[in-house]
Amino acid sequence: MRRKRDAPSEYASWKDKPMSDNVLYISDLDGTLLNANAELSEYTINTLNEIISGGGFFTVATARSAASAIPMLERVNINIPIILMNGVLVYDIAAKKYIRKEYLTDSAIERILGALKTCGQGAFMYSIKDDTLYTYYEKLDSDAMREFYESRVELYGKRFDKTDDFGGTDVGEVVYFTIIDTYERVCRMHDLVTAHPTIRAEMYSDIYSEDMWYLEIFSHTASKQTAAEFLRKYGKFDKLVGFGDNLNDIPLMRACDEFYAVQNAKDAVKDCATAVIASNEQDGVARWLAENVMHS
Repeated sequence: MRRKRDAPSEYASWKDKPMSDNVLYISDLDGTLLNANAELSEYTINTLNEIISGGGFFTVATARSAASAIPMLERVNINIPIILMNGVLVYDIAAKKYIRKEYLTDSAIERILGALKTCGQGAFMYSIKDDTLYTYYEKLDSDAMREFYESRVELYGKRFDKTDDFGGTDVGEVVYFTIIDTYERVCRMHDLVTAHPTIRAEMYSDIYSEDMWYLEIFSHTASKQTAAEFLRKYGKFDKLVGFGDNLNDIPLMRACDEFYAVQNAKDAVKDCATAVIASNEQDGVARWLAENVMHS
């Protein structure tokens, strides 16, 4: 591994690093960096910290919010802002603030709320108020929604606020909606909202429960691609190398100079990747980094 300089201890210093020969490694979390128990292995933690302490730059791009992503990364000395909620937010862990936020337009929110009522569909709605992310729900109408709610509360102490009506709540700036349901119900919602010109939606199966699907709805200006491109410019990186497994990682792939799919990735992801590496259960990302970064 090349060691041209000391690893930065604060984000203020990494922005002043040399302009040449700078690579940022960006990994998805669930199904990629995390194992089947949604945890980081000791090998992965140790490998990432060794790379970072040696002057490397590493971050993550996930559909998760800060409430669950940050506890998962607590033992990793992440030295670059992280990409959250499929690129809607970029969060500076050291400064404890969002440095990039993409809001939904009023007309987009109106379309989404209308579609939810038409379908009788439950959802989680995320908004930013006073630089704090809040999560609201009207009802928990599926086992998957209840499991999502309960796991976030139990494992991460995440706060959810119940409201009788999304549209009648003073929630600040709305950034995101999450729906977890069957393929058929998710498809119907997808078709209703994506005709709107300022809405982007990511639809993909839940890797922990094959019968359930996610629909993530957010601004058309947000994606893992645009967030990664933001970090490239913000951090003056010459090269981005990405890792992923699911359909919502394809936008990240488009932003990267190289992209590696773990062995357990969806075929559509593997077909487009630079190469396929070992699975998440085999610490595929960390082992690739150990071989290609630590020993280069």
